[in-house]
Amino acid sequence: MRLLRSTDLALRVLMRLAVPGGSAPAPSPTPTTREVAADMKVPYTHTAKVVAELQHMGLVDARRGRGGGLALTEKGRTASVGQVVRAFEGDGDVVDCEGTVACPLAGGCRLRGALRRAQEAFFATLDPLTVTDVVATPTGALLLGLSGAPGAAGPDRGAGDRPDPVLD
Repeated sequence: MRLLRSTDLALRVLMRLAVPGGSAPAPSPTPTTREVAADMKVPYTHTAKVVAELQHMGLVDARRGRGGGLALTEKGRTASVGQVVRAFEGDGDVVDCEGTVACPLAGGCRLRGALRRAQEAFFATLDPLTVTDVVATPTGALLLGLSGAPGAAGPDRGAGDRPDPVLD
């Protein structure tokens, strides 16, 4: 299964906001949308659309003006990765059997149901993971290192840091 770019960006924005700092040269606990876009190396316009949707979902608090910026809400910290992916991907089928030219097998095809079950299994695997879970070591340090923030850990891992097998 391939995720939409907006889904991928939404997850990266949530992960970026789940760790303090970033946005060189002076780390900010509430980075702007522009700073997050720069950290993630994606266009500002795409990031702004995703942030607006995350704000609508209650996962991100966005404030304008001096002292403003983006902050992850408590709901955002505990949000299920599976639910975020479902929200951005939509609940449509993996294949469009009813498209502009309907599939001639639609009346008796068993593949559509199998693909739907596979899609649900994919979501179910992500359901128990929260945003906080996916930024645990070593990911949090890597996120901080993206912008080159002072004192941020780089991509090197210490001997005790092992990837979480559930997340890899």
